[in-house]
Amino acid sequence: MTEPAANDSLQYSSPDIEKSAEKNSLKRMIAAPFLSLLSWAVPGLGHALLGKWGRGLALFATVAGLAVAGYWMRGEVFAPHSPDPFGTLGFLADSGSGIFYYMARLIETAGADVSRAAGDYGTRFIAAAGVVNWIGVFDVFEIAMGRRA
Repeated sequence: MTEPAANDSLQYSSPDIEKSAEKNSLKRMIAAPFLSLLSWAVPGLGHALLGKWGRGLALFATVAGLAVAGYWMRGEVFAPHSPDPFGTLGFLADSGSGIFYYMARLIETAGADVSRAAGDYGTRFIAAAGVVNWIGVFDVFEIAMGRRA
């Protein structure tokens, strides 16, 4: 008597299971970009909505801490339109922090002061906050698509 091959179990899938898998895939394709957008706007929110509370809180605390420390040190927040390629990269990094990018003018009322070392470090902190949040956004997308736990 021969034993069935390891992948013979795949032959017994029913049409209902296949429809269910397609439906879940469609839900994921719709939910993933939406959750990613929420995660960009409010750091950690996408993780929290996916039930990853610890990761979401850690991400929020990290992004908030870096951004607020950078503003407190009077780091430069890059504008959306810059003729300089490094200014554009700075904007892409800074804008990654979501709501904190738009709160910059409220927190940093005196404006940037990069003539001091602290202001230069602050610029890096603000950019680091955005980059950390971009990584969190990509993580939320991968979790929502089911490719990561």
